[in-house]
Amino acid sequence: MAPKFSVLLPCITLFFILFLYQTHAHLSEPNDKTPSAFEFIKHLKGSRNGDKVDGLHKLRNYLENFGYLSLSYSKLNQTYVKSDVFDDLLEFAIKTYQLYYNLKVTGVLDDNTVSMMTLPRCGLPDIINGTTGMRSGNKIQHHHGSNLFQIVSHYSFFAGRPRWPRYKIKKLTYAFLPGTRRASFGPVSRAFNKWASVSKFRFVQIGGYKNADLRIAFYSGYHGDADPFDGPGGILAHAFAPTDGRLHFDADERWSDGPVLGSYNLEAVALHEIGHLLGLGHSSVMEAIMFPSIQPGVSKSLASDDIRGLKALYS
Repeated sequence: MAPKFSVLLPCITLFFILFLYQTHAHLSEPNDKTPSAFEFIKHLKGSRNGDKVDGLHKLRNYLENFGYLSLSYSKLNQTYVKSDVFDDLLEFAIKTYQLYYNLKVTGVLDDNTVSMMTLPRCGLPDIINGTTGMRSGNKIQHHHGSNLFQIVSHYSFFAGRPRWPRYKIKKLTYAFLPGTRRASFGPVSRAFNKWASVSKFRFVQIGGYKNADLRIAFYSGYHGDADPFDGPGGILAHAFAPTDGRLHFDADERWSDGPVLGSYNLEAVALHEIGHLLGLGHSSVMEAIMFPSIQPGVSKSLASDDIRGLKALYS
């Protein structure tokens, strides 16, 4: 009987380890049957200037949300806003998007553009008031007859370069909204530690949510800040520039502690959003943590572009 037991024991041990890993890894279990908020873009693949395709008005809203298109509802009537005609303005917005993400600038919803647009991402716009917020501060420009834009591929800041006062750098407190699952504390705290390890910031967790400099919460849908979440697979989280201090995660996403297939790595997304809390905007460098999009099951950490950006902001 001893040989049989010696064979069974490693199997039982392995099963127990895997069970513990899965229990530890998954922080939430939303309904997987809910379609991604960006799924509609796949049905627009191949669209180009002059086409009329059902759903193009939704793409206008998408591009406006992330800063590539400005729809002034006081000047444009509802007929245009709801139009499904692919016009010059939409083409220009798509070209700007393609340039920002280092894609071939065609103005067409090609495979690579659609693949990028459908990735889950941060809710913060890439372009604010016509500027990328890049270090150079160049505005997006379009010259008739050519596809010339000015975008620099690296870290960016919010307009006006808001940042925390120097005395706060020595101690920034953070707290979780009461009722937040404790399993979320570890991944988010590790993200704070990673930023602290490459900067002079010191982050301290406290129990008083209302009195904390940085306030972290999980919400679904509308939650009082004019930036509602859209359900699984669309906008994962958003955070506000200094010295606002709010960081919100979409509670409808499948979150995990570490890279787990089909789930979003909470630590990696927290790293990105904490960058916003400190004053960094988005980066068009794909390896950077401040790149706007991330895929499920992926682990990312700070890159040289992120570190240079933070040091430049607080130099």
